[in-house]
Amino acid sequence: MKKYAYSIPVLASRLIKKARPIAKYLTISTLASIVGNLSHMGVMGFGALWIMKVAGIVTTGSAWLYACMMLLCGLLIALCRYLEGVFSHLGAYGILAKMRVDLFSSINRLAPAYLIDQKIGDVINIAVGDIETLEYFFAHTIGPMFTVILLPVTTVIIALQFNPLYAYVLIPVYLIISIIIPLVGLYLGRGIGKEYRKDLGKLKAVILENIYAIKDIQIYHASDDKIAQIMKYNDQVNKDMHAMTMHKQALSSAPNFFVYLGRVMILVVAAYLLSNGIGDPVGTIVISFIATVSFSSTFSLTFVVIHLLEAFAAAERIFLIEDANSLTTDPKESIRIDHVECIDFEDVSFTYPKTNREILKHFNLSIQHQEHIGIVGESGSGKSTILRLLLRYYPIQTGKIQINGISLDQFSFEELHRHIAVLEQDTYLFNDTIAQNIAIAKPEATMDEIRLAAKRVGIDDFIMSLADGYDTHMGQMSSRVSGGERQRIGLARIMLKQPDVIILDEPTSALDVLHEKELLHTLEKEFKDKMILTISHRLSTLTYCDRIIQVKDGSGNVKGRLTCNQPFIKFCRCRMILPNIFFSCGSVILIVFV
Repeated sequence: MKKYAYSIPVLASRLIKKARPIAKYLTISTLASIVGNLSHMGVMGFGALWIMKVAGIVTTGSAWLYACMMLLCGLLIALCRYLEGVFSHLGAYGILAKMRVDLFSSINRLAPAYLIDQKIGDVINIAVGDIETLEYFFAHTIGPMFTVILLPVTTVIIALQFNPLYAYVLIPVYLIISIIIPLVGLYLGRGIGKEYRKDLGKLKAVILENIYAIKDIQIYHASDDKIAQIMKYNDQVNKDMHAMTMHKQALSSAPNFFVYLGRVMILVVAAYLLSNGIGDPVGTIVISFIATVSFSSTFSLTFVVIHLLEAFAAAERIFLIEDANSLTTDPKESIRIDHVECIDFEDVSFTYPKTNREILKHFNLSIQHQEHIGIVGESGSGKSTILRLLLRYYPIQTGKIQINGISLDQFSFEELHRHIAVLEQDTYLFNDTIAQNIAIAKPEATMDEIRLAAKRVGIDDFIMSLADGYDTHMGQMSSRVSGGERQRIGLARIMLKQPDVIILDEPTSALDVLHEKELLHTLEKEFKDKMILTISHRLSTLTYCDRIIQVKDGSGNVKGRLTCNQPFIKFCRCRMILPNIFFSCGSVILIVFV
């Protein structure tokens, strides 16, 4: 098994490729960095000449000229640092914004099957934290890389003008501090950076999970256990950070030795040349000053490498999502239909990836237009899998599913979802207005259409009772909305969309008896002309169904037509206003008769 999914050259090349749209910003930033560093060398060079002119060592030129050149170089440094910072960050923030969109598109392409096997907190950390980590690469890496090449070359060229011996000293030092040490540090420290990003993701995922479940933690007095869990992951992150700190210190300390060694060697060469009557003090001082600047700029590359360890670890996690293969893909040419007339499951068998347990075994089911089907079964029996296959979360392994006699894989996701809507046990409300939460099913809907949909499912009165009505933000009061109100907002979405097929996955599991009764009444009244598939553990929820399918050991069997058992329908409906003991007795009787 490969330790890393991507090599460092591959990661670097892909990140540079992503930076192409911001090439103009990075070009300006890089040029500013180069000019700024050259100006820094100019300050030191003209400074040396100014000192020697004032001391009378240099007879040529003007002290005022050297002073003015120092001032000019100083102004250039300030201007270039400003331009470098502005344009590098403008470009970086722009590309990070695009990467967030690209990553969401990748997750959307893979979901929901991908998210079933992932911790949502870890995915959030990748989408937010890892992408933010790449800011350093785009804003603080490309410019310094060019500078690291240009400054040593410039310094060597200047040194050659005085004496080749200076160049012979400088070149090995540059190679060590700008190439050898950074590469060694990058490859040796990559594993540390990867473990740190991974463990940090786990820590954030646990914290996020505990924040979501804070009410349950308080109710069950589980705070001590959860704090201990957080401390466990926190200790591991601290260990990773300690390892990274040790690596950073080693990486930053090693070049110091060679930088000071280079400076000493320049002085040794200067002393040798001057003692033998070769060269002059002017060249020695100028080279010493310029080399000091050059060494410092080249030395900064080690700090770039330190940050690249995290950047490459983050990039690998992002690219793994972008490159992941979707379990299902759209056909090249999608079939379009006007209405769903029938859905057929023929000898369907299915086993989830990474498991050996066959969930569905030769499952057969035929559903006609306007038919209401109830699906029951024990947990893990495969009832939810039926709906996931119909929605193309997973590819069909054995058998076939057809819509209007056409194989399911001939439909694009867009076409499939145009005809099918889903209401789950807990409708998710976005941090937006109620109107926008309903309009997600039909973004172009007018306010009149939104309100009509809300009226038909019985949620309009509640919405209008709020201070801001349909403009009420769910972020402010989503916790105050009851389960029944959430489900009605979900029904309003479906009403607005007007699909041919409605899938209800435990729609009443979070509702009390009264709200369950209201929801079922709405379904019977407003969606009687739709094809409805309902999964529920509550038999009372299935009283409006034409047939009940019991899924057992992956196989489905028709248990009865409820339309032929009107007395039992009435009994189950009556239990909604009777004590729970009557509901239990009614459920047992219903199971026996059907």
